[in-house]
Amino acid sequence: MTEYGRRYESFATKSLEWVATANDEGAFLPYTESERVARAAYDSDDAGAFYSQIWGGDDIHLGLYESPDEPIADASHRTMQRMVEKIQQDKINYIVDLGSGYCGAARFLSSELSSQVLAVNLSGEQNRRAEALNERAGANEHISVVDASYNDVPADDASADLVWSQDAFLHAERRDLPMAEAARVLKTGGEFLFTDPMAADGVSASELSGVLERLNLSSLSSPEKYKQLAADAGLELVEFDDYSAMLPKHYGRVLEETQANAEELLKTASQQYLDGMMKGLQHWVDAGNRGLLSWGIFHFRKAQ
Repeated sequence: MTEYGRRYESFATKSLEWVATANDEGAFLPYTESERVARAAYDSDDAGAFYSQIWGGDDIHLGLYESPDEPIADASHRTMQRMVEKIQQDKINYIVDLGSGYCGAARFLSSELSSQVLAVNLSGEQNRRAEALNERAGANEHISVVDASYNDVPADDASADLVWSQDAFLHAERRDLPMAEAARVLKTGGEFLFTDPMAADGVSASELSGVLERLNLSSLSSPEKYKQLAADAGLELVEFDDYSAMLPKHYGRVLEETQANAEELLKTASQQYLDGMMKGLQHWVDAGNRGLLSWGIFHFRKAQ
């Protein structure tokens, strides 16, 4: 059995623990309530049409923009390039991507670093599309996609050289869990790179009601909170690059593209979904421009 085969066998055993929660009809349900909400949101036909057509098709994370009208896909790719430039280890053999979406980052990393990638993602629909894209790119032998939660990662302790995540932890009800899991699976000296949309330090959830409502969230983390959670998990901060100004730019570009392509989108997504999406995006733009939100690249290292 391969090393990954052993990890997956362990994951299959652990997954029996996840189905211990039953609904009112007695049917067993995997994942927590917040995880099921996130999974349902991304598994819908409307969401699939929107993210594949507007957000770039390969990536569904925020971008770093060099011009106001730059294509979303180009800016999103630049984020990955900027992140990978931060890696300090000479060789990266094994990567765990938490909340891997369509595996755009996993394909980029496997190619850029000649690494094996475990792509952990809740959405079955996204994972099916990701596997098709991986096969088309000739990357399926280097990327293993699993339907799983970043709160309970199917990887051995101290197995990964790099843990990676982009704009996924905002869906976590307890954000200490993915931070602890990142620390657990990292080798000593391994690196953790991630981004996440956040509240600016000192901003309360009540000030972000419109932002939170779009994604059924009760709160966002903040830069200081993530730094503390990482420290509690045994991770050392290397640096945090604050790109908060990019957040309203990105959501503004997504809103512009949605409005410009609404007629085409309505062939595969509902009017109700698009109306709600555009209203929610405007909340993110407004809150970002008011300085209520934060976003950037975190770089941590597992302590020696």
